[in-house]
Order: sequence, then C-alpha cells, then structure tokens
Amino acid sequence: MNRRNWLMSTGALMAGHVLTSRPVFSSVSPRPGKEARLQSNENPYGPSPIARQAMTDAIDEGNLYTPIPTEDFRRQIAESIGLTPDHIAVGAGSAEILKVAPLLCGMEKAEIVAAHPTFEALVDYARNIGAKLQLVPLDSFMRHDLAEMHRRTSSSTTLVFICNPNNPTGTLVKSGELQSFCEDVSRHSLVFVDEAYHEYVEDPDYRSMVLLVQKGHNVIVSRTASKIHGLAGMRIGFGIGQPDTIRKLRRLMTGSVNVVGLRGALASYRDKEFQDSCRRKCNEGKRSLYALLDAQKLKYVRSEANFVFFQTRQSIENFRPAMRERGVIVARPFPPYGDWCRVSIGTEDEMQQFAAALPAVLGVSEKTEKAY
Repeated sequence: MNRRNWLMSTGALMAGHVLTSRPVFSSVSPRPGKEARLQSNENPYGPSPIARQAMTDAIDEGNLYTPIPTEDFRRQIAESIGLTPDHIAVGAGSAEILKVAPLLCGMEKAEIVAAHPTFEALVDYARNIGAKLQLVPLDSFMRHDLAEMHRRTSSSTTLVFICNPNNPTGTLVKSGELQSFCEDVSRHSLVFVDEAYHEYVEDPDYRSMVLLVQKGHNVIVSRTASKIHGLAGMRIGFGIGQPDTIRKLRRLMTGSVNVVGLRGALASYRDKEFQDSCRRKCNEGKRSLYALLDAQKLKYVRSEANFVFFQTRQSIENFRPAMRERGVIVARPFPPYGDWCRVSIGTEDEMQQFAAALPAVLGVSEKTEKAY
C-alpha cells in the first residue's frame, strides 16, 4: 500500500502526529439539492436540545421587552468568570460590541491598529466612520505580528484590536506574549481582544485575556453565542471590560437583543456536555481534514478554531465557484492570500461532500495548467 492510500485509509496526521480513530472523509457524491455550508464558521449541529427547549418556552415571553433576561444573562456570565454584571455588555452578536468599540474612541479621531487579515467587523466599521487605520500584515506563520503592531502604536493610538484565535487563519497568539503586549499597550490605548472561538482552542497553554480585565487593565474581551453554541441566527454576544468602559459602551448601543435568543444562550452556557460534544466533533473533523489536505499535498495552517485555512494552488476567485458547482460553499477571499481558502468544519456528510469536490476541482486546475 502506498503512502497516499495509507493516509486515506487511516487518517494519519501530518508531521508525526498520532493516528485518528476515524477514517478520512470517504469519497462520496454530493447529496442532490443539498449544499454544504462551509463558509461562515457556524456550528453545523445547531443549538443544544436544552437551548432549543428554553427558546421554545421563551415564546411565551415574546410580548415582553428584555431587561430581566438581559440582566439574568449578564449575571450568569459574570459569575462564571469571577466578575460583576457591571463588567458585562450584551449585544446583538459580538459584532455589535465590535462595531461600537471604535465609537468609544471618538469616531474620526480614532486611530486603530489591527492585523491584516483579521475579522473585519471592527475594522470595517472604523473605516466607515472615518477612523485612521494602521493594518499590520501577519507574520510568516500567519500569526499576529505583535512586535510590529507594538511599533505602530503611538500616543495617538486609541484602540488596538486582536482576534485570538484569528479569523481567517485560526492561529493563536502565544499567551505570555499576548498578555505582556496587552499589559503594556493598555497603559495608553484601549485593547480589544475578540475571543469568538475560544471554546474551540486545544492548546493547553492558552489563556483568555479576561484575566487582564480581572486585574483592572484597560482591555475589552468579546465572546459570542454564535459559534460553539449554535446560536448565530439569534444574535447574542457580549463584551467584558472595566465597568466605566462598559457603561460608555452600553450608552452607544442602539437596540436590544431578543428574549428567545437570550433564553437560549442562558441555557446553552450551562450545557457543558453539548459544548464538549461539539468541540470533540470539530476536532475529529479537523484531524481528518488535515489528512485529506496532506494527501492532496496542500499547505495549510493548523487551526485553533472551527475552520482551516489552506492553499488551493489556484485563485480563490476560481476555486470558490468551482466548489459551488459541486455543492460546496467555502468562504470569500481574504487578501492578500489570493490562493488560500477558509473552510469551516461541517457535519461528516458535509465534509464528505468537500472531500469529493476538492480533488475534482484541483484536477481541473492541474489539467488547465498543463494545457498551457
């Protein structure tokens, strides 16, 4: 048996990692009329059964505004991280918290330092309100270049944004380096750390920057129920920061979140068994995906999130529609990585569709290259 067949039959991991107990995704034909949604880093298993029941029951509260469930949620989150409800702001997904943050810094007077590429909600909104942006390319390992970001900060810098793990690369900043960076920079600028994917992190050395909020630093950490909790459509997220900053943040927010989503999130954050199950399935999917990419000899970045960033050997502008024709939706382009693709980890059936489509699309590309 040659190495390629051995990889495909055993699911061997790259670079000497242990074998998985599950095979690489089998080669099957896409299901007729059913596209695999692998573009938005959603939890393909949806909300937990407990959250579903809580949301069903919450329909009876649909005629009411949401101050009580919002306070219940703030209290629950605060207790889980050793802070007070005054440290918590709840928004319509973490994107609302991200978009409001530049407003804290004076709109067009704001000067923001961020990585490129990274999650764009905060960066795009800052650009739209006229803020000055300092975008710092990722390093050669597709991680935040903290040294260069630090060099770009000045007395004019009002906010520094870190997405950890980063989207779209799935890379993690080393905890000690990030903590030192945040402690230093937060002396003169607000530091915003987006931890949307923190529940998926496997690295045993990972530390949330909530610890800096606990120590009183000028740091905001955002979290969301949209990812591992499977509540993306319910739009529930929150920010964690110093009470004075959170009060200013809440004054700038323009709406309120819905009671059904809040009740679902309240239940889901207590459902550790569901979170563990989703994390386990995601990690199994990543390991098998790594083996598939190894078999196709494609470069990729080992991810601490629920997606993988890999090189396609062709323009992403060509790769995406070719995959779509085969029933698989992958993410949009992320310049300057014009021949890289971000693919979310879906269900086993969805990943089988991806496994069937990928060699076909790569084969088309290789034949086209040979023709020239």
